[in-house]
Amino acid sequence: MTRQTFIQGAMILLAAGIINRILGFIPRIALPRIIGAEGVGLYQLGYPFMSVLVTIVTGGIPLAVAKWVAEARSIGDLHGERKIFRTAMTLAIVLSTLLAVLAALAAPWVTTRVLTDPRVYTTFMWMLPVLPITAVSAVFRGYFQGCHNMMPTAVSTVAETVVRIAFVLLLSAALLPYGLEWAAAGAMMGVVAGEAFGLVVLLVQYVRSRHAGRGPEGAATGGPFPALRRLLGLAVPVTGSRLVGSLSYLFESIFTARSLAAAGIATGIATAQYGALQGMIMPVALLPTALTYSLAVSLVPSLSEAAAGRDRALIHKRLHQSTRIALVAGAPFAVAMYLFAEPICRLLYDHAEIAPMLRMLAPAALFVYLQAPLQAALQSLDKPGVALTNSFIGAAVKLTLIVLLASRPDLGIYGALIAIIVNIVLVTALHGIGVARAIGFTMKLPDFVKVGAAMTVMGAASLFVMKRWLLPAEWMNLLLALAVGTVVYLLLMVLMRMIDRHDFVRIPFIGRIFR
Repeated sequence: MTRQTFIQGAMILLAAGIINRILGFIPRIALPRIIGAEGVGLYQLGYPFMSVLVTIVTGGIPLAVAKWVAEARSIGDLHGERKIFRTAMTLAIVLSTLLAVLAALAAPWVTTRVLTDPRVYTTFMWMLPVLPITAVSAVFRGYFQGCHNMMPTAVSTVAETVVRIAFVLLLSAALLPYGLEWAAAGAMMGVVAGEAFGLVVLLVQYVRSRHAGRGPEGAATGGPFPALRRLLGLAVPVTGSRLVGSLSYLFESIFTARSLAAAGIATGIATAQYGALQGMIMPVALLPTALTYSLAVSLVPSLSEAAAGRDRALIHKRLHQSTRIALVAGAPFAVAMYLFAEPICRLLYDHAEIAPMLRMLAPAALFVYLQAPLQAALQSLDKPGVALTNSFIGAAVKLTLIVLLASRPDLGIYGALIAIIVNIVLVTALHGIGVARAIGFTMKLPDFVKVGAAMTVMGAASLFVMKRWLLPAEWMNLLLALAVGTVVYLLLMVLMRMIDRHDFVRIPFIGRIFR
């Protein structure tokens, strides 16, 4: 089985993440044109419920599998690797099937009482097959990640995205003559088709790894219960941490709507404001998280192996690599969002009035980019309970601030945004403190100084080019300004030795150019 280095694995996942982000804009644009806003509403209504269920069945299992498989491989414990894999697969299938059956039985009550629109029933029922499919896929991805082979995960996610988009659009259009209820259900069928195809890709990769003599085939020795306890010991708190995030997002939408109403803002306007914040501003701000997610996923097996070997120096090295890359890569996005919020919002959404929200969020975005590697470090170092506690504290503070601030007429939706920013900064700081207490690792102050200086120069260069208006269209000038600023930024990063030739060499496919 192909094994990648930490950076190579992260770059492979990053490439897949970027492709998926770009492809993800297709259904955002096309689906409303096919089934309209009401149809999209029916399609979206079941998503918060599905998000909670998917979090329960997949939240911590892939990370636990990746961690324990990496540790078992580091000491040559093939039997332990087999036990973890088989125990995780059994747990995922049983748990996901049970939840799917319970959700099917509760569907009439959920769609009429909780989701308030009985037309969601058909979409809701077609949503349920996603649970066992994603649960099994999660185990396979965790196994491959534990083997330091990120290619199956990357290939399967891209394949899943392509198939999902095609079937979402085709099936929703094909079933539209039968009514919006079935058009929305057709879109959900497309999601199921995409997930199923992604699982097939993973199965093919798994079979190939077995033929290569590296897959966990054969009967594992020993009983399953010690492996189950070990698996749940990490999976449960990790799932809890992610479940806090899912529930926090759900309550955030409820609390924000009620607080804006208390501020005297009409329901339609409040809905539009919150939709702009979560549907327009946040996706732009979170664009670089494709990188931080890649770093976090690749970091887990690397830290787990180092921890198993008690190699403290390697743990510090991997953490410094991941946080440095997250900081260096995310900084230019923060500069662009802060300086060019208005043209970005105008060109992307034709809504320049929402630009102040993007500008306010831009500085806090740097903390978002650092949060994922720090959280992955806590989970890899057997501190998932710390990450869970931090997430819970952040969610409690955020919801409290939403009630206090968003209900003020002078703040409105900006009160909710302030609460979100405080949550981001607080949770990242708590994760950093947790990592420091666990292994004594702290981020290097000179790194922040260097990146801050480069951000300042980049911003000045970008503004200089933008104000010259050298090209006929605004989008052309924006791209030119960002391109010039990015080149200046990268040159400064090289000159200040924040990145070097070895960083480029590790990038798959194009790295050979720098050798």
